Amino acid sequence: MVVAEPALSVVVPMFNEESVLPLLVSRLRGVLDGLGEPYEVVAVDDGSTDNTLVALHAARRGWPQLRIVRLRRNSGHQAALLAGLMRARGAYVVSIDADLQDPPETIVDMLRLARSERLDIVYGVRGDRTVDTPFKRWTAGLYYRLMRRLVGKQVPANAGDFRLLSRAAVEALRELPERTPVLRLVVPWLGFPSGEVTFLRAERAAGRTKYPMSRMMSLAADSVTSFSAAPLRVATWLGLAGVVVCGVLVVVAIIAFFLGATVSGWPSLYVAVLFLGAVQLLCLGLLGEYVARIYTAVQARPAYFIAEDTDASAELADSLR
Repeated sequence: MVVAEPALSVVVPMFNEESVLPLLVSRLRGVLDGLGEPYEVVAVDDGSTDNTLVALHAARRGWPQLRIVRLRRNSGHQAALLAGLMRARGAYVVSIDADLQDPPETIVDMLRLARSERLDIVYGVRGDRTVDTPFKRWTAGLYYRLMRRLVGKQVPANAGDFRLLSRAAVEALRELPERTPVLRLVVPWLGFPSGEVTFLRAERAAGRTKYPMSRMMSLAADSVTSFSAAPLRVATWLGLAGVVVCGVLVVVAIIAFFLGATVSGWPSLYVAVLFLGAVQLLCLGLLGEYVARIYTAVQARPAYFIAEDTDASAELADSLR
């Protein structure tokens, strides 16, 4: 029997979301059932250590459109999101986090805009960040300004991983050779017709955040090094600046020698050594980041392994890992 392809797939990466899952199921199902169209919800369990998987199977008994994809180990948010996107079957695919900070009701507006304007990408853009701390607002603004400077103005400000993709956009992602792309940068880079839907982000409905400061900094580092060679150019300019400073200090040292003030010049020597040492270590660190990425690419290890997919009609092979 041929299974009809759903009009919409909703991909929800999950890691230890047991506490918020009942709220998510109730709210998301109400929105999707109201569409009156065939749909599927692809819940990707990213190696949860609590009862998330048990709760998902319990919810699936009363919700046949819920599909569970279980990864063999915790592979990270972006890998789980990618796994869901690659296995979703819908004509349109929406990605949303499980914490209900991104309102499921906005999916209706995204789908309507995509169809009316014939768009391949619709971004969910935060219209207000007043619920965030001043530090979070400042760091988020800095991140998006930096990304727009490196990637281009097509990167929407205040847009995370809450977005709608057409089947054509998903297939374009499938063709990319990158194993672990930063989707919030790669998707705008595709260049498909896009639009935006503004929404107000709420507080996390339950549980704890899975994106502490350390992971946010890691995402920022991955975003820069995976999409731009600008840090290497910074290292080059720092090296040139070091050469200029050294040249100036040589002139100062020669003048001090003829003036008989060489002993009193030790602070300049101390500063020069510290400056050059810091520049060298910074440059080596930047080079190391790119060498590490080359090493990872050469290894060609899959970003994730699928342990279970409750959709019996799904293909077992992933062309992008």
